[in-house]
Amino acid sequence: MLTAEENQTLIATGRHTPMGRMMRRFWLPVASVHQVAEPDCAPLRTQLLGENLVVFRDTDGNIGVLDEFCVRRRVSLALGRNEEGGLRCLLHGWKFKCDGTITETPNHRSSNVRNKIKQPAYPAVEAGGIVWTYIGDPKQQPPFQRYGWFNAPLENYVVLRINNPVNYLQLYEGGVDSAHVGILHMNMMNPGWKGSAFVDGRTDQDAGKGWGTGFTEYGGETSKAGMYMTSTVFEETPELGIEDTPFGFHYAALRDAGQDENMEPVWSVRITPVMFPTGRIIPAQAFQFYVFEVPMTDKLTATYLIFHGTNKVDREMIIDTMGLSDARFWTYESCDFKASWDDRLGQDRDNMDRNWSGFAGIEQEDSVIAMSMTPIVDRTQEYLVPSDEAVIRLRRRLLDSVAMNENGQDPLGLHVTDYSKVLAVPDTIIPKSSRWQDLATGNTCTGAEVSSLVPK
Repeated sequence: MLTAEENQTLIATGRHTPMGRMMRRFWLPVASVHQVAEPDCAPLRTQLLGENLVVFRDTDGNIGVLDEFCVRRRVSLALGRNEEGGLRCLLHGWKFKCDGTITETPNHRSSNVRNKIKQPAYPAVEAGGIVWTYIGDPKQQPPFQRYGWFNAPLENYVVLRINNPVNYLQLYEGGVDSAHVGILHMNMMNPGWKGSAFVDGRTDQDAGKGWGTGFTEYGGETSKAGMYMTSTVFEETPELGIEDTPFGFHYAALRDAGQDENMEPVWSVRITPVMFPTGRIIPAQAFQFYVFEVPMTDKLTATYLIFHGTNKVDREMIIDTMGLSDARFWTYESCDFKASWDDRLGQDRDNMDRNWSGFAGIEQEDSVIAMSMTPIVDRTQEYLVPSDEAVIRLRRRLLDSVAMNENGQDPLGLHVTDYSKVLAVPDTIIPKSSRWQDLATGNTCTGAEVSSLVPK
């Protein structure tokens, strides 16, 4: 159990908080590219670590990330005109380039203001369908970190953004809790849980169409469970193996898989890497399934889901499988996840004889469960059990990283510039006498050689 002080350190990400200072050392996602897809499109109003920002694409296709409020009279630049190479404030027409340079001041003829004042601006990199920015101390700006899907063809990955109205940590903790996968996501993981052949109101066979080898056989029935698992082992409470790494840690969920053909005892192993300060990769057969839980404010989190496969990825099928095709909860255009206790967060209790949770799809279930905890969890009131070991390690390593940064050291993972060899491993059968770490050697060697910090 955490103390109240530790809980506050973990959840608070504002500019003057220890966690906020640590997270500002990293490049972080600030927008999905589709939100600012075209030159001179409408600016995106968003937040990151409590900062109010506006993201825009200028006439030449360059990305700008500026403080939202105009340096002159604090008008929101999200209302501005995006045209002819800059973003123009509506109030007095001051115009800003992507780097914050002022090019026009219609109500002030002298050039002295344009020469000495800039709109606060932040570096931006467009990579892998995401706009990344760095809002920390410019003198400490680290090299940009690259991930495994960056060089993939556009048709081989899908990026979704979900703005969840909760603190980032309860979403991050849910992502490292292997025990919940076979329970909360029962419909997908074990569709025969009540002797029914239905998944989210459809037959298992219909649900599985189009997913190819990403599906798993459970008692002869095909299901979408292959999004997460690739073995026939179903056990709610796995044993956990956890190992610290330079980027955070990775852990293995170990489920007893009986014996192999040589009568040797075997495990079914799922390995999840946890990449600080906000990322992880979920084990899935058809994809490397990246997730980043990026704090917008302490009560609002931008969840970025990236599905990267060796073949073309169908965005609409991904959206449907995640439970995001219902516009009551989420739309691709707005990115906001919406649910209210007015209708029990949208739960369909009349269908719970066929649908375990009363919700449809992985992300819908995860988001609703996090919302049900209230926006910020009081972790001094919880009761932990051994299956929470990875959650405990997440908290401890985050606190360690904060302490390192507060003591003048670099936080965990800061110098890992290439994550291309860091992989999640979906359910794989190995002898119990084997090392699970050998299934993901890139996880343990990545970041072992610390690169130098290169200010820009």
